Amino acid sequence: MNVEQISIFLENKSGRIDEVTSTLSEAGVNIRALSLADTSDFGVLRLIVNDSRKAKDALKEKGFTVSETEVLAVEVADRPGGLHSILNVLKQHDINVEYMYAFVQQSGNNAIMIFRFENVDEAAKILTDNGVSIVDGHTLYKM
Repeated sequence: MNVEQISIFLENKSGRIDEVTSTLSEAGVNIRALSLADTSDFGVLRLIVNDSRKAKDALKEKGFTVSETEVLAVEVADRPGGLHSILNVLKQHDINVEYMYAFVQQSGNNAIMIFRFENVDEAAKILTDNGVSIVDGHTLYKM
């Protein structure tokens, strides 16, 4: 049910993201979603890719520091208040969202958001118990 996200730690200097995308391109890895957070000294590039193992191997071979994290892909009604309704369920159960970002899909009636929680399994259970659809990793990587 969970989705594997890879995180790459980068020096905050020109060309570093290009090096990542070049490495992934050469390895034949397709980026499905990304988020970039930065400070003055470093950044964290979070990626959902179609082949996490291949991506991690290629990036580590080029000297990048790479980690993996489990996240949830959640279907969000593509209408005003769609995201709010999900966040409200989480708030009612005292589940903290560590971070989130959008996953772009080519078509569909729902948007997909990537969520990181301290306890991914607990959050998944609460969401599914409240009628929220979770997209499994195998389906997400093929979108």
